Amino acid sequence: MQKHIVIGGGPSGLMAAEILSAAGHRVTVYERMPSVGRKLLIAGRGGLNLTHSEPLDRFCSRYGDRSAWLAPMIEAFPPQALIAWAQGLGQETFVGSSGRVFPKSLKSSPLLRAWLKRLDVQGVEFKTRHRWLGWTEDGRLKFERQNGDSVLIERATTVLALGGASWPRLGSNGDWLSLLECQGIGVEPFRSANCGFNIGWSDHFRSRFAGTPLQGAAYRFNDVVVRGEAMVTRYGLEGGAIYALSSVLRKGVDAHGKVEIVIDLRPEMTIGKLAEKLNRPRAGETLANFLRKSISLAPVGVNLLREVFGDRIATEPLALAQQIKSLPLTLTGTQGLDRAISSAGGVRVSEMDDTLMLRKLPGVHVTGEMLDWEAPTGGYLLQACFATGVAAARGIINRHGGLEKIE
Repeated sequence: MQKHIVIGGGPSGLMAAEILSAAGHRVTVYERMPSVGRKLLIAGRGGLNLTHSEPLDRFCSRYGDRSAWLAPMIEAFPPQALIAWAQGLGQETFVGSSGRVFPKSLKSSPLLRAWLKRLDVQGVEFKTRHRWLGWTEDGRLKFERQNGDSVLIERATTVLALGGASWPRLGSNGDWLSLLECQGIGVEPFRSANCGFNIGWSDHFRSRFAGTPLQGAAYRFNDVVVRGEAMVTRYGLEGGAIYALSSVLRKGVDAHGKVEIVIDLRPEMTIGKLAEKLNRPRAGETLANFLRKSISLAPVGVNLLREVFGDRIATEPLALAQQIKSLPLTLTGTQGLDRAISSAGGVRVSEMDDTLMLRKLPGVHVTGEMLDWEAPTGGYLLQACFATGVAAARGIINRHGGLEKIE
């Protein structure tokens, strides 16, 4: 009977363990934290957005430069398969108004409990509080227990599911990067993804509007436009619409030190329609009252105009409409990894074969967020983590066989 080691108890590692153990393989999961599935539980605070319901070709395009590489794995374990898997654990799902897919409970804890029960029935063994330290010279896996004791494990087929670097307090701090570099594995340094961006707000704007949502706007960078909500913070902007642009924005900041986005505060109106609504007497009204009554612009939007244009805010209707629909903001940097939802960087695609096995380390497969890909929020992150876990496990089964009885 084949024995396999999975290092990392997040969604990708647990999925690999499930597929392997269901095929009759003996699996032990090693996790550095006191319990597994911690990032899944954190994701549940936002309702546990499992995946997205959009057409598969559009879904796969969300992974940018890695779309073509990830597409076969996602097609082999698509959103419909993930939904069926959740339902098999007793977690019915629904599609939200944005197309995102959630469990009806809007919680991750019931799903995780049912999942761990299934893994227990399938014979998966868990070793928590074990920090992986790499390999010994003779190829054994080396761990350190919480009490400082060392543990050596004989060479076995291994799935590394060590996560990215965006949740250090949950165990994902990317410290494994140097362990693979020592083995000659090419890696890309970790960078913030799905993160907030710095803006040099005035003290007045920062103190008054930090924590205020900016709703209903559209955000443009070059030829990419995203509609959605953002949040004003003390340092700048964050939120779903900003996260959707974070990859191209980060690359721009890295290359030029800053980038400019353009905000359309009323994307549902043309400039002409907006100018028409603004073409009425102000009768001594303040700008805030005038824009509130004319176009229902919230105070945060009005003060963004003041922040950007100052005393250059237009009074003529057409010119004011143009400012409302083309409000430029300069982003001067990204927030750090400790504040990012996910990370970019990790093991280079060129280091892996089609089963996610490292070419330079036969028998070692890598999966999940430790690979060099990124995606916006909306279900794309979890879907790819699950799909790569399935791909690695199926690759191992195809190599070693399956359907053996667990002893």
